[in-house]
Amino acid sequence: MKKTFTVLLLLAACQAVQAQRRILPKFLYDMYFSKDSTKKASFVLLPVLSTAPETGLEIGGSALYSFYTDTVSRNTRVSNIFAYGTITTKGQSRLNLSTNYWAPQNKYHYTASVGYINFPFDFYGVGNNTRKADADRLGQKRVRVTATAEKKLGDNVYIGLVGGGYDYRFNDQQTDGIFATDPTIQGRHGGTFLYAGPSLVFDSRNNNTYTTKGIHITSYLNLMKGLYSNNSYSGGLFNFEYAQYFKLSNKFVLAFNVQEQSLTGSQSPFYLLPALGSDEMMRGYYNGRFRDRNLLAGQTELRYRLGDRIGIVGFLGTGQVFDKSFSLSEFKPNYGGGLRYFFDTEKGLSIRVDYGVGEKRPGESRQSGVYIGLGEAF
Repeated sequence: MKKTFTVLLLLAACQAVQAQRRILPKFLYDMYFSKDSTKKASFVLLPVLSTAPETGLEIGGSALYSFYTDTVSRNTRVSNIFAYGTITTKGQSRLNLSTNYWAPQNKYHYTASVGYINFPFDFYGVGNNTRKADADRLGQKRVRVTATAEKKLGDNVYIGLVGGGYDYRFNDQQTDGIFATDPTIQGRHGGTFLYAGPSLVFDSRNNNTYTTKGIHITSYLNLMKGLYSNNSYSGGLFNFEYAQYFKLSNKFVLAFNVQEQSLTGSQSPFYLLPALGSDEMMRGYYNGRFRDRNLLAGQTELRYRLGDRIGIVGFLGTGQVFDKSFSLSEFKPNYGGGLRYFFDTEKGLSIRVDYGVGEKRPGESRQSGVYIGLGEAF
């Protein structure tokens, strides 16, 4: 089982270390402990160190640069540039650069990302009831470019366009595994495709980094077309997500989140199928353990702010993937909790550590996972 270690100051000692400003270099103190209430830009690093049999030692880190495009208005939301990169002793690597840009007065909203992955993953087959015993380790190389552009039309309503492209390549050393022998699996060799489509957003959140009240609805349709050896593919991916936040008191926030994804078209390349489990939804499930043409999931999270710097959360959710219709009996449980350390209290930016728990299938240990990242899950 992969174990991840983060080279960070212990959350439990944050306040004590903060009091000892003189023992830290100024740039480290400013990065993790500054209480600057102005709207100046901020920068934080999150080192990563992990190990697993299939990768060896993995080392790298992530960096977040946050800023306002308008320092006068109180309404303009926080923009950021995020970079992530790791490399392993067995030659694998993961790289990503993305931005989330809010124009002054939030009149326009842009996102963009470019990423590269050369990293193995476990493939279990397709469906909501795959078996751990069928795990088939695949090599994966993926290049991804994405972009969105949205214009504010009125109070809280945005309309825009999404676009981008992917290139997937896979290899499998296990010739008798489920990936090679299951005749229903499509797209074994990967492929290249471009996509574009419309988006519609309703956003009444009072803050886009640490929301305490408001509604956020996101919907888009990716119309996809294959290229080169994959030029026979055409299809689409529809995504709808609803989130709502209630401020119960000065310290408590109750948040709800529901997501639905559907792959359209007659073909079902396995790498395009919606997958259950991530650091944002259905925490505790290995991403891709369960995948199919449709996904439906929901969660609720109770957030408690102990002080300016420290917060705790508890979450509860459920979800499933399915082909044509879902069954109430097939929903999978998920629950857990986590800690938050707010390194930028003015912008509401935090380092997040969550532990999620999932179902226990017959003959298997209960599924679970630890997640470390920047910002809230939703």
